[in-house]
Amino acid sequence: MLSKAEIKRISRYKQSKFRNQDGLFVVEGEKMLEELLDSNYEIATIYATKQWIDNNKSKIHQKSIENKISEASEEDLNKITLLSTPNQVYALAKMPQSPNTFQSKGLTILLDGIKDPGNLGTIIRLADWFAVERIICSQDCVDVYNPKTVQSTMGSIFRVNVEYIELKIFLENLPKDYPIYGSIVEGGESIYEKSFQKDSILVIGSESHGISQEIRKYINHNITIPRFRTDNKPESLNASIATAIIISEILKTK
Repeated sequence: MLSKAEIKRISRYKQSKFRNQDGLFVVEGEKMLEELLDSNYEIATIYATKQWIDNNKSKIHQKSIENKISEASEEDLNKITLLSTPNQVYALAKMPQSPNTFQSKGLTILLDGIKDPGNLGTIIRLADWFAVERIICSQDCVDVYNPKTVQSTMGSIFRVNVEYIELKIFLENLPKDYPIYGSIVEGGESIYEKSFQKDSILVIGSESHGISQEIRKYINHNITIPRFRTDNKPESLNASIATAIIISEILKTK
């Protein structure tokens, strides 16, 4: 049984202040723990029911983490979980060091002011699906280790590098004429008529304001997903949906 003090300590990682302070984030649920155990992420602690521990003995042994497992009842886990459905396992994993070297080969997704944790999580999952290995976030994007973001990645967070940097400085230091595609609602070249380069950057702006004026000046290719309705409804697409459509077009380039 978890003590009240343990429950209080564990629960504080719902807040970014404590996640950043201790370099730990929450991973919950059987599917997510399966992904965590298959990754290179370092595990701090796992709180799990006896049933989950028994079912995963071989993986626990392979990872040599027997000393990091704490048995907990479902009642205990329900006191710390953020999930709405019954949960058998809750873990704290260590945040990895972000890579600081830009790889000019391949597609990089650059996110400017994404605020919704579900959108960020879905974009990470999309990047994983399309084998896009790097996402760069502005410093005002939602925290990648927000539990809602982590959960919505469905495990893709363990395979995609996500970095938070000052976008202006990053863009100013790119090679001259490096292709930077900016997704805008109207006024850009149709993605269905555009010739894309795979070694490039795709900029996706915030859900409510799009790409900021500060970042727009660095974009050398404004692109638009054309709207086929003629009555100007709906006004825009969800950021993650737009990302999926555009990535698919870029990567089909021969």
